[in-house]
Amino acid sequence: MSHASLVRRDRDRLLPADPTTRSVARALYERVADAPIISPHGHVPVEWLVEDRPFSDPASLLITHDHYVTRLLHASGVGLDELGVGGSAADPRQVWRRFAERWPLFAGTASGYWISESLQNVLDVTVPLSAATADEAYDRIADQLATPELRPRALFERFGIEVLATTDDPLDDLAGHAALAAEGAVGRVLPTFRPDRYLDPDAAGFAQNVERLVAETGSPGTFAGYLAALEQRRRYFIEHGAVSADHGIEVPDTLDLAPEEGEGLFARVVSGDADAGERHSFRAHMLLQMARMSVDDGLVMTVHAGVVRNHSTQTFRRFGPDSGHDIPRRTDFVGGLRPLLERFGLERDLHLVLFAVDETVYSREIAPLAGFYPSVYIGAPWWFLDAPDAMARFRSAVTETAGFSRGSGFIDDTRAFLSIPARHDTARRADAAFLARLVVEGRVDEETAGAVIDDIIGPQPKRVFKL
Repeated sequence: MSHASLVRRDRDRLLPADPTTRSVARALYERVADAPIISPHGHVPVEWLVEDRPFSDPASLLITHDHYVTRLLHASGVGLDELGVGGSAADPRQVWRRFAERWPLFAGTASGYWISESLQNVLDVTVPLSAATADEAYDRIADQLATPELRPRALFERFGIEVLATTDDPLDDLAGHAALAAEGAVGRVLPTFRPDRYLDPDAAGFAQNVERLVAETGSPGTFAGYLAALEQRRRYFIEHGAVSADHGIEVPDTLDLAPEEGEGLFARVVSGDADAGERHSFRAHMLLQMARMSVDDGLVMTVHAGVVRNHSTQTFRRFGPDSGHDIPRRTDFVGGLRPLLERFGLERDLHLVLFAVDETVYSREIAPLAGFYPSVYIGAPWWFLDAPDAMARFRSAVTETAGFSRGSGFIDDTRAFLSIPARHDTARRADAAFLARLVVEGRVDEETAGAVIDDIIGPQPKRVFKL
């Protein structure tokens, strides 16, 4: 195979195999290939950019903290302790060796694709991973991590990131964000208000979290004081550049209660006397309260629903949360969100972005909701679905009902910093491929397709997230 054919195959990766459609897709992709990255929801720690320290080692950078990777290795028989998960003591080189010798496990997976892109395009590692090449690749990466070009700020600029949002605790002082803004060393880095542990009575330390929230804001320990404390912290986040509040929930239920009912329920959940039904009602009422606050203060409300967290109790007890055993479940947005939408759904200043990992709700629920309610937007494929084929299914599921304008734009939702450009590139190629098929089938003309892909890469997420 000639070098030219290798270059062409790489250039056209993820684009349609049919030559005619591929040609149209290539032209669409090249319009946006180098456009700045807008990342309004993610999990890169702000400290990485504030401190700008070199990444410690290849295993920590690419494996240990990426549960896409560790979960599949665990399924194949590798212990999470052998991978350094949850603070387990593990030699980084040995972690890397275990990963490299099992590299074929990742064939066809989205994580395998992202890691390949990061290795080749960011770290200049072109040797195929295997047990035989593990040390060579490890040393190559380790040598680069010591260079200024591989520090977080340099990568931020190299990746062409225009906006990057972090995810932050409501009581965080946001000093890191203030320092970055004052220094102006990188592009726009925004905090995101993530109040789950203060809203969910089943969260570890809920009562203590609520007590700390009202104490630090000087609010009374009543339900009204609790709501005022949350509102105060939201204003603080807005003053530090936040544009959104994020809610990670298992069930997207909402409930509209009278103030006196809310007060009684609050007292029971804080005291620990509430039963399972009452705790569920409190979560549902607080999700509606979060929508009310977003109407009042303008924060975009993103809802990531439908994941059973910490499915393996034994693993959770040993390794803690975010250790690879969060599992999707069925969701009901139509019934669950109806109380919220009955009250606030027609508010044009409310931007409610719905993310799901249950593919069946895209065409059945989310697209029809976004196709009517001016407040509702379709969140991009998330978590288990942010992969090329799933992105294509997503576009097919929502476009015929809601078009392109009701989407959020691509959301990388990641802590894996090196994978950010690969993830956005994947989405751009997937969108180009989908639009190209519409062009070739005579359903959209090329001029319209070009305008659409231009919009969904930058202007659309800026509109949806009020950037």
